[in-house]
Amino acid sequence: MINMFEKSLKKLANQVELSHLDTVQVMGILNVTPDSFSDGGKFANFDSALKQVELMITSGADIIDIGGESTRPGAIDVCEVDEIARVIPLLKAIKARFDVAVSIDTSKAVVMSEAIIHGTDMINDVRALQNEGCLDTVAQCDVQLCLMHMKGLPRTMQEKPHYENIIKDIVEFFTQRIENCVQRGINKQRLVLDPGFGFGKNLSHNFQMLAQLNQFKTLELPLLAGISRKSMLGDLLNRDVEQRLSGSITAAIVAIQQGASIIRVHDVAETVDALKVLKAVAQY
Repeated sequence: MINMFEKSLKKLANQVELSHLDTVQVMGILNVTPDSFSDGGKFANFDSALKQVELMITSGADIIDIGGESTRPGAIDVCEVDEIARVIPLLKAIKARFDVAVSIDTSKAVVMSEAIIHGTDMINDVRALQNEGCLDTVAQCDVQLCLMHMKGLPRTMQEKPHYENIIKDIVEFFTQRIENCVQRGINKQRLVLDPGFGFGKNLSHNFQMLAQLNQFKTLELPLLAGISRKSMLGDLLNRDVEQRLSGSITAAIVAIQQGASIIRVHDVAETVDALKVLKAVAQY
């Protein structure tokens, strides 16, 4: 019994060590949309959005991820003009007032171009730069690029998603997208990979990805995990969106243990606390 216990502790310690805890970053979510699944409309007002940014920074956020278009299942497309009007003034204000990295969550080349002009540090694209003009736009700059896997489009992605082998299929997708980026002159070291929890995946797919997240490390790029408050937690725990904090933190810690370098969350303070505990344990 003692030997089994010691083996379990050793296994956990190895998992924590592999996650490179000293470099893990917490990305705070800022949705400036009226229809996001968790906090739609809550921060659509400019002043309330800035207050939320300040709160997240004070709570320990390393990156602020601004989204001007909801990507929840069934979401309606937003035009370029409206998306720019939502995110660019806020980006400019944050860069002028705070010392924090900013990511813009967009799939539109025009929005990317405006964000790059005004100092964004990262482009976070749920469509992995597949839309027209996106690769050419980001090839001309040096910001970080997060490529996410999504099966289908937001309106239809949860209609019976199917994979032959989900890990293998996503690795193949990323391999192709990385090659496309490199062919356009984009340095591979600028890339971050997000397997896309909840984007064209059912409950089983999502938890298999979480359990086997470290398999994406074969691509030798940082991993971003965005599981916060998602339906995979609600379906498992039978909890409404506002009741998924415990599940979100647990999933974040598992993702870190599986090698995630960036954790994208709504609840920054609580996630930072959990990460501090994990770091403290990992010292021994």
